[in-house]
Amino acid sequence: MAPRRHHLHRRSFLAGATALGAAGALGAAGCARVPSGDALARLKTQGTVRLGIAGEVPYGYVNDRGEFTGEAPELAKVIFGRLGISRVQPVATDFSSLIPGLNSQQFDVVSAGMYINKERCAQVVFADPEYQMLDAFIVRKGNPKQLRSYEDVVRTKAKFATGTGYAEIGYAVAAGFPEKEIVILQDQVAGLNAVESGRVDVFAGTALTVREVVKNSARAEATKPFAAVVDGKKKIDGGGFAFRPTDTELRDAFNTEIHKMKKSGELFRILRPFGFTQAEMTELTAEELCR
Repeated sequence: MAPRRHHLHRRSFLAGATALGAAGALGAAGCARVPSGDALARLKTQGTVRLGIAGEVPYGYVNDRGEFTGEAPELAKVIFGRLGISRVQPVATDFSSLIPGLNSQQFDVVSAGMYINKERCAQVVFADPEYQMLDAFIVRKGNPKQLRSYEDVVRTKAKFATGTGYAEIGYAVAAGFPEKEIVILQDQVAGLNAVESGRVDVFAGTALTVREVVKNSARAEATKPFAAVVDGKKKIDGGGFAFRPTDTELRDAFNTEIHKMKKSGELFRILRPFGFTQAEMTELTAEELCR
């Protein structure tokens, strides 16, 4: 999770998991000649689907017990199982490498809660989003600079940080913050540490990642979620699975299942343990977000 993005979106990883993912990516690189054909039939025959994840809690990550989990991977396990693909294999990479890795066949699907936007839709095809999301800030307790929007950050000349490839980079720039002055950090945990230590005034991320990371902090808090304003319009983002442009039949089969899960309430039951609220469920479509 994640955003997303001009620059792309999100990440933190256990060292061992990163090394494992790098090895998986290298091994998969040798499969670059896999025919694009009917991806669903091919994956059923293989019995395995490789999922590109970026190590961001709660979107797709390896937990402290070495287990592959997150809202998107858990959803993937259910849907691909119903499509006749019994095994899901995580391939860990940096968020900015997810789309290139997908299109070079290092993995079959991006399963990282990736924000759907026009730029990305020119490179991949998306399933309809499983969630919608606003932004929020990590700030010092009491929010001394009263930062509640990107415009506030610009007005107060606050020292602003966000994550590698996060969509929040573009949102801050759209509000008038100089891109060269943005502090880029690895992830929300690094952002929390930077705010607590006073190295930055604010760290921007998705409302979900921000509220989760500050839960046990005595020195920082999360602001209320808000919509970034870009070109005079409020932005509500949605995250979904990404597929290669040749794999529209696979995407369509995936969409059929996710729509059933939305209707039955099963989707929310899968996402709720990862901190999602009912307000973050969505009827947005990939087509809408790609505009």
